[in-house]
Amino acid sequence: MPADCYFITATDTDAGKTFISGLILQGFRALNIAAAGVKPIAAGADEQKKNSDALLLQHHSGIALPYSVVNPICYQAPVAPHLAAVNEKLPISEATLDQALASWQQLPVQQLLVEGAGGWLLPISEQRYLADWVAKQQLPVILIVGMKLGCLNHAMLTVREIARSGCQLVGWVANCVDPDMALAEQNIADLQQRITAPCLGVVPYNPEEQTQLGLNLARNLLRTSGCNTG
Repeated sequence: MPADCYFITATDTDAGKTFISGLILQGFRALNIAAAGVKPIAAGADEQKKNSDALLLQHHSGIALPYSVVNPICYQAPVAPHLAAVNEKLPISEATLDQALASWQQLPVQQLLVEGAGGWLLPISEQRYLADWVAKQQLPVILIVGMKLGCLNHAMLTVREIARSGCQLVGWVANCVDPDMALAEQNIADLQQRITAPCLGVVPYNPEEQTQLGLNLARNLLRTSGCNTG
């Protein structure tokens, strides 16, 4: 039976997609639910041509996966992937993404997190965006909102664009990336009123109780998707 698959996007780069994905994967592990995290496209690699975000997903996945399976498209420079693709003469192929998704859906896991790169409208060519591929595959979406000044606009623009694309926003996470944000609780409450999809959780800045946070996020995601959380 294919895994329940979710696409992880965010309001911006550095909103915390990988960190939150890692927490959810830890939560699934604590619930004894087989889960994996993958990153179709990454830009910014070490000397072994591996991306740190993809390595973290590989580490927290409940099954051992080769790096090439976790991250099929990786560029050396930490820049917009479609620009890196031009510089490195390696175009982003949607056929490669299609094949990767088909192989991920055959993995022996119950839950699969597919992490995007950057924000929702990440260009992958002169005309296409990664969001177009997500819409073609009809993947349900989880939005990570980096809580900082300007996040209300970024969040609502992203929510509207996800809806316009025809994708389903199944939930969102408030990730407190700025410890000094003014009126943070009021901003979160405001977003809870504006976004019809459920808030899966609020993650404080530099949290200590990561295992419990991951459990809460995983359980809330399972409830949202109608699964038994135990």
